[in-house]
Amino acid sequence: MKPLSEIPLSVLDLAPIAQGRTAADAFRNTVELARHVESLGYNRFWLAEHHNINGIASSATAVLIGHVAAHTHTIRVGSGGVMLPNHASLIIAEQFGTLESLFPGRIDLGLGRAPGSDGLTQRALGRDPRSGMNFPTQLEELRAYFRPAHPTQAVRAIPGEGLNVPIWLLGSSDFSARLAAQLGLPFSFAGHFSPEGMAAMQLYRHLFQPSDVLDRPYSMIGVPIIAADTDAEAQRQSTTQQQKFLSVVRGHRLQLQPPVDDMSGLWDQWEKAAVQQRLGASIVGGPETVKRELEALVARTQADEVMIVSDFYDPADRLRSYEIVASIKQAAAREARTGAAVAS
Repeated sequence: MKPLSEIPLSVLDLAPIAQGRTAADAFRNTVELARHVESLGYNRFWLAEHHNINGIASSATAVLIGHVAAHTHTIRVGSGGVMLPNHASLIIAEQFGTLESLFPGRIDLGLGRAPGSDGLTQRALGRDPRSGMNFPTQLEELRAYFRPAHPTQAVRAIPGEGLNVPIWLLGSSDFSARLAAQLGLPFSFAGHFSPEGMAAMQLYRHLFQPSDVLDRPYSMIGVPIIAADTDAEAQRQSTTQQQKFLSVVRGHRLQLQPPVDDMSGLWDQWEKAAVQQRLGASIVGGPETVKRELEALVARTQADEVMIVSDFYDPADRLRSYEIVASIKQAAAREARTGAAVAS
C-alpha cells in the first residue's frame, strides 16, 4: 500500500450551477478551479457527462474538456466520464483524437455505460435502453479507431488513429471492474455516490490481467471531500452536498443550495438515512480529520489515486478545500522525507 505522500490527487468536476447563478458562471468557476488545482500539484481534472439535470452544466463534456485544457498548462484533463452508449464510437474517437492533437499528452478518456440521465432524456438522446449491454463490443470498436489504421480500413478516425489516448473504465458496480481487469485497463470506482460497492476495487485487483496498457492494476477511488479550517465549519459547508443528495432522493434535483446551520428541519429520518448512505464515503472536517480519514480510505481501498469531488455553494470555499487537501499531502511528504533522513 502506498503512503498518502505518494498518492496522486485528482479532481472530478460537474460544472455545478449554484442557486441564483448561470451555466456561464459555472464554466468560469470550473476554469478557476482547474487553474487553482494545477498550481497545487493535482494530477488530473476530469469532467462528467450528465444530461437534463438541474444544477449540472457539463453535458457537452468534450467541449468543456477543450475549454479547460486551453486555460491550463500541465494538468491532465479528461472525462469522468463520457457515457459511451450515448454516442457512436467513431464520434468519441474523433472528439478525443481532436483533443489529444490540440493538447498532446494531457487528455484522458474515462468511459461509463450508464445513460447519465433519466429515461425520457435517454430516449431524447436516441439511446436504446439495452445499449449498456453492448458496452464491451462498443468499447472494442472505439479502441480499434485509436490504433494505427490498416491500409484497407474503410472507416477511420481522423484525427484519432494512432494516437495514445489513455482509456479508463468507470463504474459503480462490478461490471466495469471485471471488464477493466480482463482488458488490463485502469479502473476508477465511483465511491462519491456508490460507496456500498467498493468491493469492486478488490475484485478488479484480483482479476487483473496484464496488457500492453498496464502490467499491474491501477485503480482510482472517487470520494467527496469537504475540507475547511475547522471541523465545525466543514460540517456546515457539507450541508450543501447533503441538500444536493436530498434533492436526488426526492427525485427533484436542485441547483446547489447555500449551507445551513441545521438540516433537521429539511429532511425526515428516512431521507436522512438515504442521503447518508449515498455519502457513506464522504470525508468532512478540518485538516486533521481529513488527513486521518483520507489515510484510512486509501488503506481500506488500496487505491493508487484519489479523485476528489466537492460540492460548495461558494466557489471560494471550494478553492480553500482543495488547498487544505493539497497541504495535507505536502505535509505527509515532508514527514516521509524527514523520517527517511533520520533513518539514514
